[in-house]
Amino acid sequence: MKSIIATSILVGSATAFTTNAPSNNGAALKAMPDRMWDTMVDKTERSAALPFLPRPANLDGTMAGDVGFDPFYLSSIPKNFSGFIQPPQWEDVGGGIPTLYWMREAELKHSRVAMLAWFGWLATDGAFGVTLRFPGDMYSVGSIPNAYEAHNQLVDQGSMGFLLLAVGFVEFCASAVLVEVSKGESDREAGDYTLDPLSFLKGKSDEDVKKMKTRELLNGRLAMLAFGGIATQSALGDATHAFPYF
Repeated sequence: MKSIIATSILVGSATAFTTNAPSNNGAALKAMPDRMWDTMVDKTERSAALPFLPRPANLDGTMAGDVGFDPFYLSSIPKNFSGFIQPPQWEDVGGGIPTLYWMREAELKHSRVAMLAWFGWLATDGAFGVTLRFPGDMYSVGSIPNAYEAHNQLVDQGSMGFLLLAVGFVEFCASAVLVEVSKGESDREAGDYTLDPLSFLKGKSDEDVKKMKTRELLNGRLAMLAFGGIATQSALGDATHAFPYF
């Protein structure tokens, strides 16, 4: 009898903490706002580069070199990047610079710099049979044995100051163009500086132009990996500073 009474008391205590109100879980779920994820991907298609992931919404294959590779969906994040160029308080920047435009601009810039840097690193170390250096004893092999040691020594010499000014001038000019794009005053494609001194694109069809641009991107992406590999390999030890870096 005592056990029955104890059980009844426990059951009564438990029911005291329950509610008789109907469950609103279904209504709460329906009231939730749409997820940003739904606008960042195209659920009807798969990424060509990563078939196990849905295609990023902005990577529809129309841009040169676009294979849908964006595993973190950075290209789908809505953001106006014009504020990185000049404060919005200065003037109205119009529609701004969308994420995909900014990222393609950055990718092309890094690709071109990496292609030059990879060639420059190897050329100054004599990888192509001839050691290419600026004239003057301060740039000779005796003063700067290899490309790995060039940075610190050129900083000490003061030569990097001129490079900083040159890079700053180029960035200033490029930023002015991006401001025009942001304000809708220019329909310039990302990374297009109309620099074609050898007329590779002159008279070419749209399909051929896209192929050339894709080749530039593929070589640039490879160069970014290659330059990172050289810089890392040459820094592993004293024996790897000079070509062939092992």
